[in-house]
Amino acid sequence: MSRNIPAMKFSGLLLRQLQQHVLPSSKFGNMVSEASKISGIRGIGVSIWNPIPGARNWSSMAPNVGKEEKTSTAPTGAVDSSEGQADHKAVVSYWGVAPPNITKEDGSPWRWNCFRPWETYKADTSIDVKKHHEATTLNDKLAYWIVQSLKYPTTLFFQRRHMCHAMLLETVAAVPGMVGGMLLHLRSLRRFEHSGGWIKALLEEAENERMHLMTFLELSQPKWYERALVFAVQGVFFNGYFLAYLASPKLAHRITGYLEEEAVNSYTEFLIDLEKGLFENKPAPAIAIDYWRLPPDSTLKDVVTVIRADEAHHRDINHFASDIQCQGHELKDFSAPIGYH
Repeated sequence: MSRNIPAMKFSGLLLRQLQQHVLPSSKFGNMVSEASKISGIRGIGVSIWNPIPGARNWSSMAPNVGKEEKTSTAPTGAVDSSEGQADHKAVVSYWGVAPPNITKEDGSPWRWNCFRPWETYKADTSIDVKKHHEATTLNDKLAYWIVQSLKYPTTLFFQRRHMCHAMLLETVAAVPGMVGGMLLHLRSLRRFEHSGGWIKALLEEAENERMHLMTFLELSQPKWYERALVFAVQGVFFNGYFLAYLASPKLAHRITGYLEEEAVNSYTEFLIDLEKGLFENKPAPAIAIDYWRLPPDSTLKDVVTVIRADEAHHRDINHFASDIQCQGHELKDFSAPIGYH
């Protein structure tokens, strides 16, 4: 027993040093004091679940004690703005992706992160909105029948609620460009060949359709059952169009062409009701004014007009893509009409 006394005294001294410099908790201090007083009892030890840091960590742990105490007194969620800005600047500078300071032509700050000033454009409203591709072949008739079967249920459901109808239409119309662009992208990688610009053209189409939806969301919010309908319709349409494009790209593009024709007709009816006063002609949202470079005093009628022009452009692109393939050619052999958006 006498042989254990020096070891126990040394243990007590070590624990007291830890109490003063590293572990100042009062409860743990009492445990340390009691443990250090134990002497003369063989076989009794004190086991404390706490890792003892190495000497290299002592200098870094001691200052943290004060910081933890200060943090505990601060309200939940409070952050020092100066420290937050410094950390943010450090991370951005480290990765080298600091966002540029973008301004408009008049010098005012650019407020949109989803698109940049050089991505804006003026829609060609002189485009023929009454063009229609006559279904003569079996492929065309099948595509036309598919679109008509999708048209009547939605028309019956929404009737004259143009805003809600437009939002559902845009959630569907943004799918073909993304699916087609994705599959052409994978094909280009597999075959080690160019796409003729069609990947870019189709992805631009999908992004443009999405911007239509973002614009309408500035004017109206869909109800819960309309959101549920979007979930169902988009899920079915995406998978169906994906399989159709794998099986026959010319059929898929023809379907999209007819779908865009119906979109043009829907927006034409929207404009007619706006002119009749059956629907409030609200001021155009700021996102539409910046995206389409509209005058500041533009209204909803102007927004619907440029969106209809976009849909007519998508109609022409997809009918053109289908014509190329129906005549036995490949898309990559004919340059895509890039630059409209």
